Amino acid sequence: MQELVDLIAQYGLLLVFINVLVEQVGLPVPAVPTLIVAGALAAAGELSAAAVFGVAVLACFIGDGLWFAGGRIYGRRVMRLLCRVSLSPDSCVRQSEYHFERWGKAALVVSKFVPGLSTVTPPLAGAMRMGWPSFVLLNGIGIVLWAGVPIGAGMLFHDQIGRVIARLEGYGTVAIILVGALLAAYVAFKWWERRRFYRALRLARITVEELRSLIERGKQPIVVDVRSEVARKADARFIPGALVMDSAQIEARLRQLP
Repeated sequence: MQELVDLIAQYGLLLVFINVLVEQVGLPVPAVPTLIVAGALAAAGELSAAAVFGVAVLACFIGDGLWFAGGRIYGRRVMRLLCRVSLSPDSCVRQSEYHFERWGKAALVVSKFVPGLSTVTPPLAGAMRMGWPSFVLLNGIGIVLWAGVPIGAGMLFHDQIGRVIARLEGYGTVAIILVGALLAAYVAFKWWERRRFYRALRLARITVEELRSLIERGKQPIVVDVRSEVARKADARFIPGALVMDSAQIEARLRQLP
């Protein structure tokens, strides 16, 4: 932990900018600890609180803006790219879609405080053709809150943070090994879930050509579209004759079919 403090004290705003930008583009490098420490250093007079806040907001806007533009230009292909590198591909987009259905455009604000959704929500908003003014306003509110809270907490509790850092320094290598082991265990668990998810997908399936042939011969099978309303708006393509169902209604709806 002391190494992080030394780095921030030495490189200051540049490190804050890089850390926030790297997290916002999708890499698992959390920026909140950096912002908290930067806030504590600002309270001690070693950094400018306004500059730390401004740099964090700018970096976050750049990362989110790139994803939003990618969503507007490439649509669902950007979402597939995100899910391909995600440790939780089965819930990568579904959670963002759920928040959009529940909160509407305000999901851009809420997602900043939900782990795993901060990176996914801007491209999804772009794929849904949200306008730039709405995106800048709502995402800006989320960014201001997301950056302001940890910086403010660091400034408010800078004395306590200093004591915590000193305590961690007392544990030295043991603390580092423990944190590293917990992180490795989490990544390993998520990797196992990912492998299990992909194994579940290795089921008998029908190809696009086979489905088209069946439709042309008048032998169309039952096709169910379980995409959320948000997903259907983001990608209006559909299979002719497909039954639109909510995933929670599949079992009941299928029992009603002849």
